[in-house]
Amino acid sequence: MTSAVSLVVTMKNERPSLESFLASVYSQSRMPDEIVIVDGGSHDGTAELLLDHERRLGGRLVVLQAPGTNIAAGRNIGIERARGPLLAITDAGTVLDRRWLEQLVAPLADTGTAVSSGFFEPGGTSWFERTLSTIITPQREDVRADSFLPSSRSVAFRKDWWQRVGGYPQWLQHCEDLVFDLALRDAGAEFAFAPDAVVSWTARSSLRAFFRQYFLYARGDGHARLWPQRHVARYTAYGLGLALVLTARRRPVLLVPLVGGTAIHLRRYAARLLRHPPHVDRLGNILAIAALPGIVATGDVAKMAGYPVGRFERTIGRVAIPAERTST
Repeated sequence: MTSAVSLVVTMKNERPSLESFLASVYSQSRMPDEIVIVDGGSHDGTAELLLDHERRLGGRLVVLQAPGTNIAAGRNIGIERARGPLLAITDAGTVLDRRWLEQLVAPLADTGTAVSSGFFEPGGTSWFERTLSTIITPQREDVRADSFLPSSRSVAFRKDWWQRVGGYPQWLQHCEDLVFDLALRDAGAEFAFAPDAVVSWTARSSLRAFFRQYFLYARGDGHARLWPQRHVARYTAYGLGLALVLTARRRPVLLVPLVGGTAIHLRRYAARLLRHPPHVDRLGNILAIAALPGIVATGDVAKMAGYPVGRFERTIGRVAIPAERTST
Protein backbone atom coordinates (compact mmCIF):
# COMPACT_ATOMS: atom_id res chain seq x y z
CA MET A 1 0.00 0.00 0.00
CA THR A 2 1.25 3.50 -0.86
CA SER A 3 2.55 5.56 2.07
CA ALA A 4 0.60 8.57 3.29
CA VAL A 5 0.71 11.52 0.89
CA SER A 6 0.52 15.18 1.89
CA LEU A 7 -0.53 17.63 -0.81
CA VAL A 8 1.26 20.97 -0.33
CA VAL A 9 0.15 24.11 -2.15
CA THR A 10 1.15 27.76 -1.91
CA MET A 11 -1.08 30.60 -3.02
CA LYS A 12 -1.74 34.31 -2.84
CA ASN A 13 -4.79 36.17 -4.12
CA GLU A 14 -6.25 33.17 -5.96
CA ARG A 15 -9.91 33.80 -5.09
CA PRO A 16 -11.23 33.61 -8.70
CA SER A 17 -9.67 30.19 -9.37
CA LEU A 18 -9.74 28.71 -5.87
CA GLU A 19 -13.09 26.90 -6.03
CA SER A 20 -12.25 25.11 -9.29
CA PHE A 21 -8.84 24.15 -7.93
CA LEU A 22 -10.24 22.76 -4.68
CA ALA A 23 -13.03 20.94 -6.55
CA SER A 24 -10.37 19.15 -8.60
CA VAL A 25 -8.54 18.22 -5.38
CA TYR A 26 -11.68 16.85 -3.74
CA SER A 27 -12.56 14.75 -6.80
CA GLN A 28 -9.24 12.89 -6.95
CA SER A 29 -9.44 9.12 -7.48
CA ARG A 30 -6.77 8.84 -4.80
CA MET A 31 -7.39 11.54 -2.22
CA PRO A 32 -4.40 13.03 -0.39
CA ASP A 33 -4.20 11.97 3.23
CA GLU A 34 -3.62 15.59 4.12
CA ILE A 35 -3.88 18.95 2.33
CA VAL A 36 -1.57 21.73 3.51
CA ILE A 37 -2.16 25.16 1.97
CA VAL A 38 0.17 28.07 2.70
CA ASP A 39 -1.30 31.50 2.05
CA GLY A 40 1.29 34.18 1.35
CA GLY A 41 -0.81 37.11 2.55
CA SER A 42 -3.91 37.24 0.35
CA HIS A 43 -6.17 40.27 0.48
CA ASP A 44 -8.82 39.30 -2.08
CA GLY A 45 -10.92 36.90 0.01
CA THR A 46 -8.70 33.86 -0.57
CA ALA A 47 -7.79 33.51 3.10
CA GLU A 48 -11.41 33.68 4.27
CA LEU A 49 -12.51 31.06 1.74
CA LEU A 50 -9.64 28.79 2.75
CA LEU A 51 -10.62 29.02 6.41
CA ASP A 52 -14.20 28.10 5.50
CA HIS A 53 -12.95 24.98 3.71
CA GLU A 54 -10.65 24.20 6.64
CA ARG A 55 -13.62 24.22 9.03
CA ARG A 56 -15.65 21.97 6.75
CA LEU A 57 -12.88 19.40 6.21
CA GLY A 58 -11.71 19.23 9.77
CA GLY A 59 -8.12 18.09 10.24
CA ARG A 60 -7.70 16.92 6.65
CA LEU A 61 -7.10 20.47 5.41
CA VAL A 62 -4.55 22.65 7.18
CA VAL A 63 -4.26 26.35 6.26
CA LEU A 64 -1.10 28.20 7.27
CA GLN A 65 -0.70 31.97 7.05
CA ALA A 66 2.75 33.16 5.97
CA PRO A 67 2.42 36.73 4.68
CA GLY A 68 5.46 38.13 2.91
CA THR A 69 7.04 34.80 2.07
CA ASN A 70 8.11 33.87 -1.45
CA ILE A 71 6.92 30.66 -3.08
CA ALA A 72 10.02 28.67 -2.08
CA ALA A 73 9.67 29.64 1.57
CA GLY A 74 5.95 28.92 1.44
CA ARG A 75 6.57 25.44 0.10
CA ASN A 76 9.18 24.77 2.76
CA ILE A 77 6.80 25.92 5.50
CA GLY A 78 4.06 23.64 4.17
CA ILE A 79 6.37 20.66 3.75
CA GLU A 80 7.82 21.12 7.24
CA ARG A 81 4.28 21.00 8.65
CA ALA A 82 3.19 18.05 6.49
CA ARG A 83 2.98 14.67 8.22
CA GLY A 84 3.23 12.38 5.18
CA PRO A 85 6.52 10.80 4.08
CA LEU A 86 5.48 11.52 0.47
CA LEU A 87 4.84 15.07 -0.73
CA ALA A 88 2.79 16.03 -3.77
CA ILE A 89 3.27 19.62 -4.92
CA THR A 90 1.17 21.73 -7.26
CA ASP A 91 0.28 25.38 -7.80
CA ALA A 92 -2.92 27.24 -7.12
CA GLY A 93 -4.63 28.26 -10.33
CA THR A 94 -4.25 24.78 -11.80
CA VAL A 95 -6.94 22.15 -12.30
CA LEU A 96 -5.92 18.59 -11.49
CA ASP A 97 -6.90 15.69 -13.68
CA ARG A 98 -9.08 13.29 -11.69
CA ARG A 99 -6.32 10.64 -11.59
CA TRP A 100 -3.46 13.13 -11.10
CA LEU A 101 -2.43 12.11 -7.59
CA GLU A 102 -2.98 8.41 -8.22
CA GLN A 103 -0.73 8.52 -11.29
CA LEU A 104 1.79 10.85 -9.65
CA VAL A 105 2.54 8.75 -6.58
CA ALA A 106 2.48 5.39 -8.37
CA PRO A 107 6.22 5.48 -9.26
CA LEU A 108 7.05 6.12 -5.59
CA ALA A 109 5.79 2.64 -4.71
CA ASP A 110 9.31 1.67 -5.77
CA THR A 111 11.35 2.67 -2.74
CA GLY A 112 14.35 3.40 -4.96
CA THR A 113 12.51 6.23 -6.70
CA ALA A 114 12.89 9.60 -5.01
CA VAL A 115 11.01 11.93 -7.37
CA SER A 116 7.97 11.46 -9.60
CA SER A 117 7.78 14.01 -12.39
CA GLY A 118 4.21 14.79 -13.37
CA PHE A 119 3.16 16.74 -16.42
CA PHE A 120 0.94 19.68 -17.37
CA GLU A 121 -1.17 20.82 -20.27
CA PRO A 122 -2.37 24.24 -21.47
CA GLY A 123 -5.64 25.67 -20.26
CA GLY A 124 -7.26 29.08 -20.40
CA THR A 125 -10.62 30.55 -21.31
CA SER A 126 -9.81 33.45 -23.64
CA TRP A 127 -8.34 33.16 -27.15
CA PHE A 128 -5.09 34.72 -26.01
CA GLU A 129 -4.73 32.54 -22.91
CA ARG A 130 -5.29 29.33 -24.86
CA THR A 131 -2.99 30.40 -27.69
CA LEU A 132 -0.19 31.50 -25.37
CA SER A 133 -0.54 28.44 -23.11
CA THR A 134 -0.26 26.09 -26.08
CA ILE A 135 2.78 27.87 -27.54
CA ILE A 136 4.84 27.99 -24.35
CA THR A 137 3.83 24.68 -22.74
CA PRO A 138 6.06 21.69 -23.61
CA GLN A 139 4.18 18.71 -24.99
CA ARG A 140 5.02 15.07 -24.43
CA GLU A 141 6.59 14.94 -27.87
CA ASP A 142 9.07 17.59 -26.69
CA VAL A 143 10.16 15.70 -23.58
CA ARG A 144 13.00 13.28 -22.98
CA ALA A 145 11.93 11.31 -19.94
CA ASP A 146 15.51 10.64 -18.80
CA SER A 147 16.41 14.34 -18.58
CA PHE A 148 13.04 15.97 -17.82
CA LEU A 149 13.13 18.37 -14.86
CA PRO A 150 9.64 18.68 -13.38
CA SER A 151 7.87 21.91 -12.67
CA SER A 152 6.56 22.12 -9.12
CA ARG A 153 3.08 22.55 -10.51
CA SER A 154 3.14 18.74 -10.87
CA VAL A 155 5.70 16.80 -8.85
CA ALA A 156 5.95 14.37 -5.92
CA PHE A 157 8.96 13.36 -3.88
CA ARG A 158 10.03 11.78 -0.61
CA LYS A 159 10.29 14.11 2.33
CA ASP A 160 13.65 12.73 3.37
CA TRP A 161 15.10 13.82 0.00
CA TRP A 162 13.70 17.31 0.51
CA GLN A 163 15.50 17.36 3.85
CA ARG A 164 18.69 15.99 2.31
CA VAL A 165 19.06 18.89 -0.15
CA GLY A 166 17.92 21.58 2.29
CA GLY A 167 14.49 22.20 0.79
CA TYR A 168 13.52 24.71 -1.87
CA PRO A 169 16.06 27.56 -2.25
CA GLN A 170 14.44 30.47 -0.44
CA TRP A 171 17.04 32.93 -1.74
CA LEU A 172 15.39 32.70 -5.17
CA GLN A 173 12.19 34.51 -6.14
CA HIS A 174 11.87 32.57 -9.40
CA CYS A 175 13.22 29.31 -10.89
CA GLU A 176 13.30 27.82 -7.39
CA ASP A 177 11.80 24.55 -8.60
CA LEU A 178 14.49 24.01 -11.24
CA VAL A 179 17.28 24.70 -8.74
CA PHE A 180 15.57 22.27 -6.34
CA ASP A 181 15.38 19.64 -9.12
CA LEU A 182 19.06 20.09 -9.94
CA ALA A 183 20.01 19.78 -6.27
CA LEU A 184 18.08 16.51 -6.04
CA ARG A 185 19.70 15.19 -9.20
CA ASP A 186 23.18 16.21 -8.01
CA ALA A 187 22.51 14.41 -4.71
CA GLY A 188 21.75 11.19 -6.59
CA ALA A 189 17.95 11.15 -6.46
CA GLU A 190 16.29 8.81 -8.95
CA PHE A 191 13.58 10.49 -11.03
CA ALA A 192 10.63 8.74 -12.69
CA PHE A 193 8.45 10.32 -15.38
CA ALA A 194 4.68 10.11 -14.85
CA PRO A 195 3.26 11.64 -18.06
CA ASP A 196 -0.34 10.81 -17.18
CA ALA A 197 -0.22 12.77 -13.91
CA VAL A 198 -1.53 15.93 -15.56
CA VAL A 199 -2.64 19.33 -14.34
CA SER A 200 -3.93 22.07 -16.61
CA TRP A 201 -2.67 25.61 -16.13
CA THR A 202 -3.39 28.99 -17.68
CA ALA A 203 -0.77 31.37 -19.02
CA ARG A 204 -0.92 35.14 -18.62
CA SER A 205 -3.92 36.97 -20.04
CA SER A 206 -2.04 39.71 -21.93
CA LEU A 207 1.18 40.17 -23.88
CA ARG A 208 2.38 42.72 -21.33
CA ALA A 209 1.86 40.28 -18.44
CA PHE A 210 3.62 37.55 -20.44
CA PHE A 211 6.62 39.83 -21.03
CA ARG A 212 6.86 40.58 -17.31
CA GLN A 213 6.60 36.89 -16.41
CA TYR A 214 9.41 35.87 -18.76
CA PHE A 215 11.53 38.85 -17.70
CA LEU A 216 11.26 37.65 -14.10
CA TYR A 217 11.97 34.04 -15.06
CA ALA A 218 15.13 35.08 -16.92
CA ARG A 219 16.11 37.36 -14.07
CA GLY A 220 15.83 34.30 -11.83
CA ASP A 221 18.04 32.39 -14.27
CA GLY A 222 20.61 35.15 -13.84
CA HIS A 223 20.38 34.98 -10.06
CA ALA A 224 20.91 31.21 -10.12
CA ARG A 225 23.29 31.22 -13.12
CA LEU A 226 21.02 28.78 -14.93
CA TRP A 227 21.36 27.91 -18.63
CA PRO A 228 24.10 30.43 -19.61
CA GLN A 229 24.66 28.63 -22.92
CA ARG A 230 21.00 28.98 -23.86
CA HIS A 231 21.03 32.69 -23.14
CA VAL A 232 24.28 33.23 -25.08
CA ALA A 233 22.78 31.32 -28.02
CA ARG A 234 19.70 33.56 -27.94
CA TYR A 235 21.78 36.77 -27.95
CA THR A 236 23.88 35.37 -30.79
CA ALA A 237 20.88 34.36 -32.90
CA TYR A 238 19.11 37.67 -32.50
CA GLY A 239 22.34 39.60 -33.04
CA LEU A 240 22.95 37.78 -36.32
CA GLY A 241 19.31 38.30 -37.30
CA LEU A 242 19.56 42.03 -36.67
CA ALA A 243 22.76 42.21 -38.71
CA LEU A 244 21.03 40.43 -41.62
CA VAL A 245 18.07 42.81 -41.44
CA LEU A 246 20.34 45.85 -41.53
CA THR A 247 22.33 44.59 -44.52
CA ALA A 248 19.49 42.96 -46.47
CA ARG A 249 18.50 46.31 -48.03
CA ARG A 250 21.80 46.33 -49.89
CA ARG A 251 22.00 42.57 -50.39
CA PRO A 252 18.48 41.10 -50.59
CA VAL A 253 19.93 37.61 -50.91
CA LEU A 254 20.59 37.76 -47.16
CA LEU A 255 16.83 37.50 -46.62
CA VAL A 256 17.12 33.79 -47.44
CA PRO A 257 19.17 32.81 -44.35
CA LEU A 258 17.11 35.26 -42.27
CA VAL A 259 13.83 33.62 -43.24
CA GLY A 260 15.36 30.16 -42.91
CA GLY A 261 16.74 30.84 -39.46
CA THR A 262 13.43 32.31 -38.31
CA ALA A 263 11.55 29.26 -39.57
CA ILE A 264 13.93 26.93 -37.73
CA HIS A 265 13.49 28.89 -34.52
CA LEU A 266 9.69 28.88 -34.76
CA ARG A 267 9.14 25.30 -35.89
CA ARG A 268 9.08 23.79 -32.39
CA TYR A 269 6.36 26.20 -31.29
CA ALA A 270 4.44 25.85 -34.54
CA ALA A 271 4.48 22.08 -34.11
CA ARG A 272 2.68 22.48 -30.78
CA LEU A 273 -0.09 24.50 -32.42
CA LEU A 274 -0.44 21.97 -35.22
CA ARG A 275 -0.32 18.85 -33.03
CA HIS A 276 -2.80 20.15 -30.47
CA PRO A 277 -4.76 23.11 -31.89
CA PRO A 278 -5.84 25.37 -29.03
CA HIS A 279 -9.20 26.36 -30.53
CA VAL A 280 -12.23 24.53 -31.84
CA ASP A 281 -12.69 26.89 -34.80
CA ARG A 282 -10.41 27.12 -37.81
CA LEU A 283 -10.21 30.92 -37.74
CA GLY A 284 -9.03 30.87 -34.12
CA ASN A 285 -6.24 28.44 -35.00
CA ILE A 286 -5.21 30.43 -38.08
CA LEU A 287 -4.98 33.57 -35.95
CA ALA A 288 -2.93 31.64 -33.39
CA ILE A 289 -0.39 30.69 -36.06
CA ALA A 290 -0.32 34.31 -37.26
CA ALA A 291 0.37 35.48 -33.70
CA LEU A 292 3.13 32.92 -33.16
CA PRO A 293 6.14 35.02 -34.29
CA GLY A 294 5.13 38.00 -32.16
CA ILE A 295 4.54 35.88 -29.07
CA VAL A 296 7.84 34.02 -29.40
CA ALA A 297 9.74 37.26 -30.05
CA THR A 298 8.12 38.88 -27.00
CA GLY A 299 9.25 36.00 -24.80
CA ASP A 300 12.75 36.05 -26.25
CA VAL A 301 13.17 39.79 -25.79
CA ALA A 302 11.89 39.51 -22.22
CA LYS A 303 14.46 36.80 -21.49
CA MET A 304 17.27 38.81 -23.08
CA ALA A 305 16.29 41.80 -20.94
CA GLY A 306 15.86 39.88 -17.69
CA TYR A 307 18.94 37.64 -17.72
CA PRO A 308 21.64 40.36 -17.54
CA VAL A 309 19.64 42.13 -14.81
CA GLY A 310 19.74 38.95 -12.75
CA ARG A 311 23.44 38.40 -13.35
CA PHE A 312 24.19 42.01 -12.44
CA GLU A 313 22.14 41.82 -9.25
CA ARG A 314 23.99 38.65 -8.28
CA THR A 315 27.35 40.29 -8.99
CA ILE A 316 26.66 43.35 -6.84
CA GLY A 317 25.32 41.24 -3.98
CA ARG A 318 21.61 42.01 -4.21
CA VAL A 319 20.85 38.28 -4.06
CA ALA A 320 21.27 36.61 -0.66
CA ILE A 321 23.13 33.53 -1.92
CA PRO A 322 23.86 30.80 0.66
CA ALA A 323 27.59 30.48 1.39
CA GLU A 324 27.78 26.96 -0.02
CA ARG A 325 26.51 28.22 -3.40
CA THR A 326 28.69 31.28 -3.88
CA SER A 327 31.19 29.39 -5.97
CA THR A 328 28.61 27.99 -8.39
